[in-house]
Amino acid sequence: MALRLASDSEDLAVAHEINVTPFIDVMLVLLIIFMVAAPLATVDTRVDLPISNARPAPRPEQLVYLSIQANGSMTLNDEEVSAQALGAAVAEATGKDREQRVFLRADKTITYDTIMSAMNALRAAGYLRVALVGAEAGQAQ
Repeated sequence: MALRLASDSEDLAVAHEINVTPFIDVMLVLLIIFMVAAPLATVDTRVDLPISNARPAPRPEQLVYLSIQANGSMTLNDEEVSAQALGAAVAEATGKDREQRVFLRADKTITYDTIMSAMNALRAAGYLRVALVGAEAGQAQ
């Protein structure tokens, strides 16, 4: 038995199709690997942190609270204040210390627009350190 190979005069048919089956197999294996590995990457691990010997930051003598009630009225600490006079009232309460933090408490029924208006008034007065105060989980309201 003899084997006959194609000679130079006879051209073999060229396959113009790409075999994508191995590519699909590799992609499916990678998909399964990522589907299994993704939940493992988000697992919370309990860690007992060491105790720090750093001193806590000094707390200001008097905290400045800006409260917005459900009806939209604002109080600075215990005094009612209008939106127009907010900047001057905060400056007086902080002794014109623009680095002091202002704590903003708002009723949960207040619109986002009202909160942003109060924050814009604080920013216009030069107070950029604003902390939003919320109730802790499980705390009675």
